[in-house]
Amino acid sequence: MNYFSWIFEAHDIIIFENCFRILMISLNEIVVRFGGFELFNNISLTISDGEKVALVGRNGSGKSTLLKLLMGIEKPEMGRVEVPKNMSVGYLPQQMKTTNDRSVLEETLSTFSEMQQLQHDIDLLNNQIKSRTDTHTAGYLKLIEKLSITTEKLHDADISKMIAETERTLKGLGFRDDDLKSPTSTLSGGWRMRIELAKILLRQPGLLLLDEPTNHLDIESIMWLEQFLTDYPGALLLISHDRAFLDQVTNRTVEIYLGELHDYDVSYSRFIELRNERREHLIAAYRNQQKYIEKTEAFIERFRYKNTKAVQVQSRIKQLEKLDRIEIEEYEKDIKFRFPPASRSGNVATELVNVGKKFGHHLVFQNVNLTLTRGEKIAFVGRNGEGKTTLAKILVGDLDHIGTVKLGHQVTIGYYAQNQDELLDESKTVLQTIDDIAQGDIRTRIRGLLGAFLFRDDDVDKKVSVLSGGERSRLSLIKLLLKPHSLLILDEPTNHLDLASKDILKKALQDYNGTLILVSHDRYFLSDLVEKVYEFKDQNVKEYLGGINDFLSKRRLGSLQELERYSVPRQKLKVSEPGGDNRASYLKKKIYDKELRKIRNKLQRLEEEIDILEKSIEEKERILSQPEILANESFAKDFYNDYDAMKKKLDHKVSEWEKVSYELEITEMRGLEEV
Repeated sequence: MNYFSWIFEAHDIIIFENCFRILMISLNEIVVRFGGFELFNNISLTISDGEKVALVGRNGSGKSTLLKLLMGIEKPEMGRVEVPKNMSVGYLPQQMKTTNDRSVLEETLSTFSEMQQLQHDIDLLNNQIKSRTDTHTAGYLKLIEKLSITTEKLHDADISKMIAETERTLKGLGFRDDDLKSPTSTLSGGWRMRIELAKILLRQPGLLLLDEPTNHLDIESIMWLEQFLTDYPGALLLISHDRAFLDQVTNRTVEIYLGELHDYDVSYSRFIELRNERREHLIAAYRNQQKYIEKTEAFIERFRYKNTKAVQVQSRIKQLEKLDRIEIEEYEKDIKFRFPPASRSGNVATELVNVGKKFGHHLVFQNVNLTLTRGEKIAFVGRNGEGKTTLAKILVGDLDHIGTVKLGHQVTIGYYAQNQDELLDESKTVLQTIDDIAQGDIRTRIRGLLGAFLFRDDDVDKKVSVLSGGERSRLSLIKLLLKPHSLLILDEPTNHLDLASKDILKKALQDYNGTLILVSHDRYFLSDLVEKVYEFKDQNVKEYLGGINDFLSKRRLGSLQELERYSVPRQKLKVSEPGGDNRASYLKKKIYDKELRKIRNKLQRLEEEIDILEKSIEEKERILSQPEILANESFAKDFYNDYDAMKKKLDHKVSEWEKVSYELEITEMRGLEEV
């Protein structure tokens, strides 16, 4: 069996196209209606080559529908959608069904369907040549020539580079080496979505349409995707509720507002400023128009039955009928909400001593030591599956563990879990659910609060039993926010909120006077909110002082490689001569120097071994690009076994290097503290 045959199985995808051209994909005078509701009113939009466009608007405003129009999945009632012929488009929807038994790597590599066809043609030609005996005829020579041309095309495509790039992309999106061989059928929907995203990115289409691509990503994966899209040469239309992500990736913002498009050639943050200015002018115009309408209607009512004023009355009625009425959409920033004051508690909210957790033989984390004082606000961050939610559940008493967890004096915990919606009473309406627990003056603002969390108009009268998963999660969050607690633990509270609703929640948490633990991957939401970050990585939990931006700044140091820049200069260490009272200090310094030298030597050896392995793997990959060398199946089998072993050894060495680098960092910091 040819090595590449398992890679290129048939798959219903857009053909890979690695060339970019000036493109003008456009919507022209589009009208979309659902029943009696008009979603889009004569909208037009053009996207050119290389543009990075953010598509924003309230939930339900039609953002996902607009992407579906561009893909041809939905058709407009009126207007035209124009997409250049032969232009490749990559589309990632919010929801996608993906089920098969291939491994993660196999499924991702299936995106290169053009390579599949080339390999199929080569196999077919080889079989034909083997069955021919007329080796001197023109027909035979023609087959040989065709095989040579097809093999050259496959060689030019650089299959080894594609495999390497596929692995890099998957790792960038959070997969580890061991994950690449796992069957996709064992993965959650979020991880399968990452595979689909990887397939789209690897195809490098002329236009990317991404609908909430960061929903299932952790902070490290989001940062990787952010850099990828920033450098991407093609065009991008992006829907996201991650403000920092939008600011970093896009430079044009299109807002859907009351069925119309408003186009701003600026980043998202600048768009917010300009939109608010426009809205202030719009409000002023709206108020003036309302005064005019009231005055005109009063005139009509006053003189409706007077014959002497009949002409003027009819004239005013016609004026009102022809009037282009200004509409104002309520913005959530007009709605304010504050948490009830936290109940009084001791100075220490909670304390963890050597806490660890295993599920069977799987170690999640170990030796976690954490002391949280009253009023502190901290964040749990890290890859999915590293234990953030697990530790949150340990803190609230939902999971057993090793080590000690102490809750402070009179501390009451409010916990928002990702499955919190299961505790709702399905027989009640949305309004009843909140009205039953609201206290004090918040009762007068229940509808405004519900509106801030996307329950508007008739939505408040819906039964809980008919709510979607996202709606249930938002309702559960509102319930939690209405009760006084001295310690709040919120696990991904922004997952189902739009940008404006996030701002309301963030402002309320900033004003909250209790203790807060946030599990989140939303950088903008965490910014200016938390003062300490705990990173979950490699079965350990590491504390970083400062906010999320300080943490990201530290973690961007070349994956710890640049930490050597902060090594403690030897001359800055106080060295005392032996003898007298200084002898103990001198001996301590000598032991420290020996320990530091040992760690640095170990780090240097690892770097040399990694360099040798990387060069050997590079040579192997060069051979991989020459299929004729691997024609012998026995040789090919040994070759790939050796290649895989080298890659595993490299991964092991890199992991060891990271641990030693961290050990060096800690040792140097200890030496600095002792100066």
